[in-house]
Amino acid sequence: MEEKPEIERTIPQKLLKDLKGYQIVGSHSAVKLCLWLKKSMKDLGVCYKQKFYGISSHRCLQMTPALLCNQNCIYCWRPRELLPGVKGWDPPEFIAEESIKAQHRLLSGFGGIKVNERKLREAYEPNQVAISLIGEPTLYPYLDGLVEEYKARGMTTFVVTNGTNPAVIEKIEPYQLYISLTAYSEESHMALNRPAKSFWDRIMQSLKIMAEKDGRRVIRLTLIKGYNMDPEKFVPFIDRASPDFIEAKAYMHLGYSRLRLPRTAMPEHSDVKAFAEKLAKLTGYEVKDESEISRVVLLAR
Repeated sequence: MEEKPEIERTIPQKLLKDLKGYQIVGSHSAVKLCLWLKKSMKDLGVCYKQKFYGISSHRCLQMTPALLCNQNCIYCWRPRELLPGVKGWDPPEFIAEESIKAQHRLLSGFGGIKVNERKLREAYEPNQVAISLIGEPTLYPYLDGLVEEYKARGMTTFVVTNGTNPAVIEKIEPYQLYISLTAYSEESHMALNRPAKSFWDRIMQSLKIMAEKDGRRVIRLTLIKGYNMDPEKFVPFIDRASPDFIEAKAYMHLGYSRLRLPRTAMPEHSDVKAFAEKLAKLTGYEVKDESEISRVVLLAR
């Protein structure tokens, strides 16, 4: 058996506190139960992804293979003081297997709680993986192998990326690929995403690669009131990527983002809907669905 590469395992105490509720997997991955999984288990609602795309919220495993990020976005609500000093990478088969075990450990906390027993049994057999928990998943260099490992276990995968690593995006074949956009120019990219250096050219390359992908493709527009809610500015990127779906979604005033943005930067659902309707007219897409509680509107061809 191949020896695991050496990893720097020094996790700051503050980070451990911030990652309460997370199950650390190996050296640089993590799993966390989604809020909507918990709600679904109690029959209190489902994620908009179930409504839009038909996945089962209670059978979705939310994870990241990279507790790392190459941007410093003003709207990110996750803790960004992430793992330093990664010296090597866990293999995909290890992460896939151990992430499912981590999900089981998290689900064991539902013992004795009033939940839908059928859903609880089914939750122990996840059939969907949201590779979108925290950090930037394409920083894990074997992401294509990880997607294939989940696929071999009969699971669909949604990969959400900031588009800064086109070489990795070109290699992966998830069931559904998301590229998340907030910026509409290199200047706004530097102001909203705050990378140490500009990735704008790489993001443009990733949008071009997306247009050539065979799987389902989604552009997610994270909308911040007073910053990026002019639909015309996003039309060239929709044309470039030619996605199957567009999600217009409000920035949510949660977690660490509250240190950088005022509550007034969070659009109302009516603001998101007005944006989506105007974008639909500009691009030829149609408004297909919406989730008011999540402040998101779905557009499709």
